[in-house]
Amino acid sequence: MFQINPRLSGFTCLRTEIELPVGDYYEGSPASARQGYPASLCATYRGSPVWPPTGLDKGMARYRDYLPYLTFPSLGEGATPLVPIPTLAHSVGLEHVWVKNEGQNPTGSHKDRMSPLVVARASATGRKTVAAASSGNAGVSLAAYAAVAGLNCAIVTVQTIGTAWKRALETYGVELIVTSDARERWELLRRKTRDGNWYPATNYMVPPVGSNPYGVQGFKTVAYEIVEELGPAVPDCVIVPTSRGDLLWGILEGFRDLHDQEQIGAIPRMYAVEPYPRIARVLAGSDYRLGFPGATRMSSIAGDTVSYQAVSAVKRSGGDAVVVTDDDVKAAIPRLAGHGFYCESSSAASLAALDVLHRSGRLGSMRTAVLILTSHGYKDTA
Repeated sequence: MFQINPRLSGFTCLRTEIELPVGDYYEGSPASARQGYPASLCATYRGSPVWPPTGLDKGMARYRDYLPYLTFPSLGEGATPLVPIPTLAHSVGLEHVWVKNEGQNPTGSHKDRMSPLVVARASATGRKTVAAASSGNAGVSLAAYAAVAGLNCAIVTVQTIGTAWKRALETYGVELIVTSDARERWELLRRKTRDGNWYPATNYMVPPVGSNPYGVQGFKTVAYEIVEELGPAVPDCVIVPTSRGDLLWGILEGFRDLHDQEQIGAIPRMYAVEPYPRIARVLAGSDYRLGFPGATRMSSIAGDTVSYQAVSAVKRSGGDAVVVTDDDVKAAIPRLAGHGFYCESSSAASLAALDVLHRSGRLGSMRTAVLILTSHGYKDTA
């Protein structure tokens, strides 16, 4: 049995700040839902752990005291490289640019920070099957960690799923269900969750509220690792490929934890990278509950929806949304390869966004930046 963190006191609505007891909130904040404005929840804890962490734990387990579960299935996730690229920094007029290579996680993406906590919660509450609506990284990651914990895994996907991802899911022995489109897979996941058959890892609401709040907590560890490596002088900005904002919000929350503990003096600006205007339109005044259609080859950050947590992460950090095109990313992929990084198109969007910020003069007085590479390129079939 996986051990819950005794410091976990409950969850708080991002929008209303209403506090809720420890429990499972697959559909986000009940209060915000009743008001017609869906919003995610973040975990709240009693007291503050020691910083930096003590002990010999490595990777994500090093930060167990900051997470909802002290123990969880592990494949060695976390502790991904933070690599300085001086020539890249010089090309955009910055003093330092670092690449945080999440493709070095066990299944090749940042999702490996979310899956262990979802699986731990499912197992601890007696659930037998974890499930996700996914056509790529999230599904493969969840399948791997379910296997470690001895749970069943169901993945609802679409007909256009890439060959590499499909083969991986079949190898893990998941129950793979193919639907006609993304909305249909959300509907199936919602129905099976409400029937009590599946424990969900990902969102299934329209408008979305983000993924399982236990899992999103895992993304805080990206921020913890950056601070441990760079010290209290945090980067001016962190640039994150974004769809519904799980990673974006989680990283911000990690920085906020350490800022609240007075371990860092400032919180970096969070820049959400998207393939067509979604968050950008909301920041300009559109209702986040609307649909924002567009077409892109960046499958991992595609979709026509916006979540409250994505918009909130940008606003609370003083950041912005950056729109990049497929052509921008096509040019960024070989540039990253020239520095040794082979990543999928959605990952390369972070470098494309840095270029956009530089060309538009939006870097301003900033001197340092971290680019998040979310996944390696070996499974990219875009």
